[in-house]
Amino acid sequence: MFFIRLADLAKELNAELHGDGEISISGIASMQSAQRGQITFLSNKRYCKKLLVCQASAVVLTRADLEFFYGSALIVTDPYLAYARIAQLFDKTPKPAIRIAPSAVIDCTACLGKRVAIGANTVIESDVVLGDDVVIGAGCFIGKQTHIGSRSQLWANVSIYHEVEIGQDCLIQSGTVIGSDGFGYVRGSGNWVKIPQLGTVIIGHRVEIGACTTIDRGSLDNTKIGNDVIVDNQCQIAHNVVIGNNTAVAGGVIMAGSLQVGQYCMIGGASVINGHIEICDNVTVTGMSMVMRSITEPGIYSSGIPIQPNKTWRKTVTLVMHIDDIRKRLKNLERTFKNIEE
Repeated sequence: MFFIRLADLAKELNAELHGDGEISISGIASMQSAQRGQITFLSNKRYCKKLLVCQASAVVLTRADLEFFYGSALIVTDPYLAYARIAQLFDKTPKPAIRIAPSAVIDCTACLGKRVAIGANTVIESDVVLGDDVVIGAGCFIGKQTHIGSRSQLWANVSIYHEVEIGQDCLIQSGTVIGSDGFGYVRGSGNWVKIPQLGTVIIGHRVEIGACTTIDRGSLDNTKIGNDVIVDNQCQIAHNVVIGNNTAVAGGVIMAGSLQVGQYCMIGGASVINGHIEICDNVTVTGMSMVMRSITEPGIYSSGIPIQPNKTWRKTVTLVMHIDDIRKRLKNLERTFKNIEE
């Protein structure tokens, strides 16, 4: 089991120590469940009262909240960020693979870096390049001429099509497909004619992609994901989409083809974004929004309808269905009042 002195943890977090630095910390837990030997954190004043009954050996909090706790503490500016860093220290998640499994099928032309691990039944095709310390989980498929940068990890059953480029320190969760054909067809003589997708997918450094997400290859140009982008589970990123650095995409988002998303954007869960439009830098789109036109100014944008009691929702829908009739009646009233005034 991993232990760390509270004083050493303070140095790790660049935090101010308050209390006994010799306390041994063996884990992190919520305020409700934390026990002796564990550390917890307070990031919301609404939970200050819970500190009175908290059993944790130490708490991470701000200086303003120190008055609510009488035990040992680490004083930081952002307790939630400190929690994330402590959680990394105590993370017990195993590697997707620890060696090259005998059942892995690796083409003789593939170039493997130092300390590469490849799980059981994984297929590595011709001319693939894997950087140092790359870990590929069980049952993965890595297509021809794909390049994966150093220290990147793929969990089980990830499929990477041919000629895809993935940067360093990336993490790709199970079931994700990268480089599949974009949805390109044209109708000819009553039938759909497939358009071969001739581009690829280029993913930057330190990108994390959630489980069962699909990123399609470009039709002519490439689909591009910038550095430090995080994409949640079950997202659809269509062909030729470009996502700028440090953008976050929550679960279930659908992005249509040739969309361009700027840097430092946040896209809320279950949002749908039209293709062939642009979203500028520093835009937040709240959950379940429908983005049909370009966004040219930074800010927060919403279109989802909050939940209502069913009776209220039915009345709202009825009004929406009759909104054109209401508009016409209002115009007639305006004309009538204008004639009376004249």
